[in-house]
Amino acid sequence: MYSRISKLTCLVVALACAALMPAVSAAQESAKPASKAPAANSPSKWDIFGGYSYLAPKGDLVKPNNPQGVPPDTAKSINYGGIGSVTRYFSNNFGVQVEGDYHDMHNEDKPNNDFSGVSGGLVFRFPTEDITPFVHALVGGESVGSYYFDNKWGVVLTAGGGLDYQTPLFNRHLSIRIFQADYQYTHVNYAPLGRGNFNMARLSAGVVANLGSIAPPPPPTMACSANPASVFPGDPVTVTATPDGLNPKWNTIYTWSGDGVTGNGTTANINTGAQAPGSYTVKGNLKEGKAGKEGLKPWQLADCSATYTVKEFEPPTITCSANPTSIKPGDSATVTAQGVSPQNRPLTYSYTTSSGTISGSGTTATLASAGASPGPVQITCSVADDKGHTASANTSVTFEAPPPPPPPPPASLLLHSVFFPTALPNEKRPDKGLAESQEQILTTLAADFKTYLQAKPDARLTLTGHADPRGGAKYNQALTERRVGSVKNFLVQQGVPEASIDTVALGDTSPLTKDQVKDLVQKNPDLTDDERKKILRNISQIYLAQNRRVDVTLANTGQQSVQLYPFNAHDAGTLLSEKAQAHAKKQPAEPKKK
Repeated sequence: MYSRISKLTCLVVALACAALMPAVSAAQESAKPASKAPAANSPSKWDIFGGYSYLAPKGDLVKPNNPQGVPPDTAKSINYGGIGSVTRYFSNNFGVQVEGDYHDMHNEDKPNNDFSGVSGGLVFRFPTEDITPFVHALVGGESVGSYYFDNKWGVVLTAGGGLDYQTPLFNRHLSIRIFQADYQYTHVNYAPLGRGNFNMARLSAGVVANLGSIAPPPPPTMACSANPASVFPGDPVTVTATPDGLNPKWNTIYTWSGDGVTGNGTTANINTGAQAPGSYTVKGNLKEGKAGKEGLKPWQLADCSATYTVKEFEPPTITCSANPTSIKPGDSATVTAQGVSPQNRPLTYSYTTSSGTISGSGTTATLASAGASPGPVQITCSVADDKGHTASANTSVTFEAPPPPPPPPPASLLLHSVFFPTALPNEKRPDKGLAESQEQILTTLAADFKTYLQAKPDARLTLTGHADPRGGAKYNQALTERRVGSVKNFLVQQGVPEASIDTVALGDTSPLTKDQVKDLVQKNPDLTDDERKKILRNISQIYLAQNRRVDVTLANTGQQSVQLYPFNAHDAGTLLSEKAQAHAKKQPAEPKKK
């Protein structure tokens, strides 16, 4: 009889727990948010625990006629069994709990010692990321039986707690109850035999099903951005969506709306070709949920928007310049234009001129002055983009008047021989030696000959150098080479083309005779009769000075220079002196050839 009652009690407890399971499951489904599964850190709403347990009771059976008490066989036994509970939480920390357990110890001689009960009460938990400690206090009924006594129900008080570990292997729906340690006190009345008081230690472990969620997970969010945020008509714009808080196990659908928008993913493209200047908004929509026959169930929505601006189309700009800015008749100038399109549109260049001709279609053009009148000329540089917008800029070039025709060349040149002081130029200063009066003669010759060349470009001058017989043939040859070189260099410095000058150095091989020198003195129109007489008394000195010269010949006509000596020149004394200048290098006289 006792065994049947104990087994019946356990069966009732088991059926009660089984009956609670569908209700708990239904409660879980109804409590689950319509959007998605519990978030990873959201504490569960329902905990269903089942596990293994053992009980260590200790107590006395107090008989009415025996105050000392006779310990029953169950007083110091260890009973093994199972335990289960259902907990409903109303917040992250507080809930109510219903618990049932059954413990039975079978000895060969004294079987069917059992403790079983059902209790209810309050529970407090302290959830963290993976570990959840809890404490509870319960009150209920306990059925206690043994080999000697039939099962009797009494009051049981339970206080204790435990520790749950939530494993991520089952998507955080399953925890391991590492331990549950409880103290229980039970009082059972075995009238008329007596009453029993039991202090029990209970240790349990098992698994916990975590169902539902106390707080619904936050809905997904989505942000949108447009790049670039400011464009010109025709430029593309890309809008990008950045979602947050998505469930990786659910499906997501993106939709876009706006003027010229295309796309069905996290990015959308915008065609701004037909859009007028202004501000535009693109909206994005996110729909998340489980895939079903009728779409996503359950589902959540997130929206975002992005704004971009279509700017007013800006025309191109252009700069224009010419180089050179002044040209002679028949010459040309280069015109350079530089166009800039703010929208980087292709550009076409064109040019016009008020005079002359201009050609070119790129960034440069050529302005020709042929046939144009002298004066300033206006050039217009123009540029146009492929949208029909234009710009222009101006520059100017001056066409110079043609130079006046050169004066007619003189019928002949006024040619004078050039005379040198004794022993000049010397070896140390081959570029020195021309007297100032002789430089003036050469300056006049250079100006006249350059004018003559304009009419006779092939005209040439021949410079022939002479030396007086002193110094020897070798010395005099080198001296005359320096003299014709000095005259040539001076004429070149005055602008006479070097290619138009030939030189001949004769040394002392072709001197004028004293009779020729006397004849030249007699014919000199610059001298008075008294001056001629005085000069002729020093004919030897005049003879030497007359042979220190360079003759000039106009080669194309054969005209030769006048050999009249410059007796009236301010530096005539230097030219007539028979002594070498202080800076002249004295050379030993060579023996005269016979």
